[in-house]
Amino acid sequence: MSSGSAAIVLLLLCAGADGFGIVPSDSLNHQEITERAILDRTVEVCRALALAEGTDFNAPQQPYTAGAVAVACGVPKSTKSFRKAITLITLNNVKIDLRFAFNGSYHFDEEMFVQGRKIITDGIIAVKASNKEGNYEAAREKLGAIFHPLQDFYSHSNWVELGKKSPNANLLRTDTSIGNIAAKSRATCRNCDGDDCSRNILEDILKENVLTSGYFGVVPLVSTKPKGKCSHGGAVDQTSLIEPKGGINKDTLESNHGFLHNDAGNLAIAATSELLEDIRMAAGDRPFLEMLGISKRSSRALGFLIDTTKSMSDDIEAVRNATNAIVDSEVGTENEPSVYILVPFNDPEFGPLIKTTDPEVFKGLFKTLSASGGGDNQELSLSALQLALANAPANSEMFLFTDAAAKDKYLKNTVIALIERTQTVVNFMISGSSEANRRKRRHAQLQSKITGSDAQLYKELARASGGQAIEVATADLAAAIGLVTRLSSSASLVTLLQAVRDPGLDTNFTFAVDETVTNLTVYITGQSLSYTITSPSGESQQSNDTAGSLITAAASVGNYINVQLKSQAGQWSVKIMSTNPYTLRVIGESTLDFLFDFVEMSQGPVEAFAALETRPRSGVNVSLLLTVSGNDSITLTEVSLVKLLGSEEMDGVVKPQESGSFLVEFEAPPSAEFVVRVKGQRDGATTKASANFQRVTSTSFRSSNLTITADSNGVMTPGTPFSVPFSVKSYVLEGNFTVRATNSRLFDATYPTSLNLKAGGSANGTVTITAPVNTTSGTDVTLTIEVEAPGGQDTNYAVLRFSVIKPVTDVTPPVCQLISRHATCPKNCNSSRWTLSLRVSDEAGGTGVANVTLKTGNGILDTTYGDITLVSYNASCCAPKVELRVTDGAGNAGTCSYSLSSRIMPSLWVSLVTLVLGLLIKR
Repeated sequence: MSSGSAAIVLLLLCAGADGFGIVPSDSLNHQEITERAILDRTVEVCRALALAEGTDFNAPQQPYTAGAVAVACGVPKSTKSFRKAITLITLNNVKIDLRFAFNGSYHFDEEMFVQGRKIITDGIIAVKASNKEGNYEAAREKLGAIFHPLQDFYSHSNWVELGKKSPNANLLRTDTSIGNIAAKSRATCRNCDGDDCSRNILEDILKENVLTSGYFGVVPLVSTKPKGKCSHGGAVDQTSLIEPKGGINKDTLESNHGFLHNDAGNLAIAATSELLEDIRMAAGDRPFLEMLGISKRSSRALGFLIDTTKSMSDDIEAVRNATNAIVDSEVGTENEPSVYILVPFNDPEFGPLIKTTDPEVFKGLFKTLSASGGGDNQELSLSALQLALANAPANSEMFLFTDAAAKDKYLKNTVIALIERTQTVVNFMISGSSEANRRKRRHAQLQSKITGSDAQLYKELARASGGQAIEVATADLAAAIGLVTRLSSSASLVTLLQAVRDPGLDTNFTFAVDETVTNLTVYITGQSLSYTITSPSGESQQSNDTAGSLITAAASVGNYINVQLKSQAGQWSVKIMSTNPYTLRVIGESTLDFLFDFVEMSQGPVEAFAALETRPRSGVNVSLLLTVSGNDSITLTEVSLVKLLGSEEMDGVVKPQESGSFLVEFEAPPSAEFVVRVKGQRDGATTKASANFQRVTSTSFRSSNLTITADSNGVMTPGTPFSVPFSVKSYVLEGNFTVRATNSRLFDATYPTSLNLKAGGSANGTVTITAPVNTTSGTDVTLTIEVEAPGGQDTNYAVLRFSVIKPVTDVTPPVCQLISRHATCPKNCNSSRWTLSLRVSDEAGGTGVANVTLKTGNGILDTTYGDITLVSYNASCCAPKVELRVTDGAGNAGTCSYSLSSRIMPSLWVSLVTLVLGLLIKR
């Protein structure tokens, strides 16, 4: 799509041209519909889990918020990840309006019911497969995309006008009829009576329960609307000017059928909730909640990337010992990672990437590592890092251990792109450049493998991620790891300040600490520096002052300093004195934090946005959508883009949105690396000083004078080439631009290695990627397309995620067959039990019974899986009902319900029959 066409599309959509609104108003919009359904369903799942586990559940007050629901679910530290999941889902919902505005199948326009349902059912298959493999981010993206057409069905069709009070469950299945769809030749509407369109659908259509939807077009005098068909309606729909005039959409209260807007919106919420229930049934309660960012474990990954060349033998042993301690300290806590990652590397090899959720398995992996080889003093460290970043969930943490320079420096920009997209912190433990190791190598007549300039690359990558680049001797490696991970592994880690000075400069940094912050810690990396820390009360303590009361603990290893402070609300300052380069980061623990996405905006008078998959453009307006998590009652006072290597900052204009979100507009992003800083006030704080809060992104960002757009729709089929078209535009530079395309699974791919561009011009290319035939369904693939200007003057990227899905022919859930049911339940139910025996089977040619679980019921379930799946259930007579969830290998899920009341004991039946017959005879 050209930029001009895109601007027209955005303008039309902002005016509510083709779907529920996507901006705040009195009408329900896609964001609100989606969020309400997610919150409602999450509360229900957490309530069911609490009941099954015998714990109390305190329902949050309505209207629900992400923070309140996370607290009710017993995992308050999941507030941020829950909020992030909801935001990702809703932004992918909105993206459909921006990417597929004129494709009626995505909106159920033009009576495209079959095509619309296929989008939904194909998407459901993909979501279920992704969940089965634990690829929750891929599941969230696809979930948002299929919510959009599902919700539009109730606004664009005449389902509500037909008097339907519940959702159309057949939109979630392929083996049933959607309904009585109007033939293409059948008239469905008449002209509206002026502005009154309440009776424009023909009576016979309503009487015969016939499904129809409106046609939509934006080009005057050009219409594909057949004679007699309804139009979508609205100011920009040109088909509504052709008889029959008017429309039937219910997108807003002001739409042609706006009098039914709330009915359509409520049905859309109910339908979205039903789809979520179908996903839950296939996944199970805990995986379903993990998909939504609700977990007793942290949503992040903890990754270790280890140089396995011979010179690293001592380092590997030190890492192994330190890692065991870290893993053991986090098991069973909310800080325990959702997944562990290990990637060994040397030269000429790197990998394989090993992922596991089992901490004992992860610790055992280190025992398999051995050091060997080496020789050219350079290793494939960035290849290993790229592989780990592309396969890890967002907001993870990585540790890379090496004593060698990177042989694959050309991957620097690709790695930075993945760091920006995932906002993952990367820490580098560089043992080859430390003074202690140099002495060791000289004594052993070995040459140092890494120089200061080589280490600089690692420092720049650490700086981009908000991590540390620590130059340390092997003997101190374990201590360095312990210092960095002491707090960085926390699920509620927040950054209050982030700055870099290169070259060094005496600077006084200030930051606000609110009363929610605990474990206040200062990280500093640099050589030959001193610092002074001043508290809100005016008390100061210097780096060489061990008698002060502000610093509760301080330690230094190599070029790294870790200072733990006594938490105190108010304005703090840190003054650093050094002529050498240094980095400064102030962190703590708090449930109060923020999330954001750069978003693309329309050029029209009304706003619309979707998340950027690339860097924002230099020199023009940039916007971000920001959400505060962990506190539902805050006031934003300032949102700024702050240069990482200087004091320059740019303040944005803040516009409140719905659900606690804010749209922040900036004239243009800084020309150099920058971080996003948020300041505000907490309502209800004990003092004015403690009300002020400040948060900063750990990741730094960049802008670009290149733009890349790529088609991220669709799924990959194993063994079939999958094409991803992309377009590059250069606004300033010209010449031959280098193209690199890499993917997280190392699948075979082809693409143009260069594109020739004129200033202001664009060029197109295609990446063709093929998943092997044996690829597991549900595998996700992260594709990074990087474009670099001549001489490296500028670079930009697009990071896309796809799922590999095998064709599914099994579309029906397993069924239950009752074998026997026995009960002897006297009045005192506590001393008696009842039992069920069932046979669960999948249809012939199906994928087989995969799982049988309790949905409701407090008894004991025992299942024997095989060609014939047998189930026994034993419960107290005080728990007379049970509902089982049965799932097959394709993710089709059904329920089987049984209760004591549905089968009374035979002796009781005889008594009842005798009593009834006696009464009849007497009459």
